Amino acid sequence: MKSIKVKKMVMVAVFSAISFALQMIAPFPKVGGFLEIEFSDLPALILAFAYGPVAGLLTELIKNLLHLTVSTTAFVGELANFVVNGIFVMVAGLIYMNHKTFKTAIVSLIAATVAMAVAGVFVNLYIMLPMFKIPEELRLGITMGTIFPFNLVKGAVTSLITMLIYKRISPIIKFSGGRK
Repeated sequence: MKSIKVKKMVMVAVFSAISFALQMIAPFPKVGGFLEIEFSDLPALILAFAYGPVAGLLTELIKNLLHLTVSTTAFVGELANFVVNGIFVMVAGLIYMNHKTFKTAIVSLIAATVAMAVAGVFVNLYIMLPMFKIPEELRLGITMGTIFPFNLVKGAVTSLITMLIYKRISPIIKFSGGRK
């Protein structure tokens, strides 16, 4: 039992490092000047499927704490990333954990994408955009015109890639003490 816990902790650490490295690679231009499509949520989502939502959320937390060392957003960007992507990972992991089928994976990823997009609206409308001193009259337009569709696309792309790679790498995770 103790060995399995240690293996899970090691996997969270390794996947957090991978997640941080992926966060540093920005293959696409920023949307709206501050939103980036990057693939750092893939490791967290994979661990949420393999070990449950807490493992995925811890991966998101550690990734963002690591990102603080190179950040220029004074924790605002990391907070937004953690909250919004943490919701994405938690919802997917919670739905998938009790009924691990291909169909449930699809349902969990769709629900997680919608939850992330909705959470992104509220987090940015009431917390992030005010922190950046964006005038109140512009916030709804930015949120609904840029942030909401961005998060839908980001969630869909991340979900698709997860579906393509999860089964291929799950033997590695299973060997390391993970659940199917």
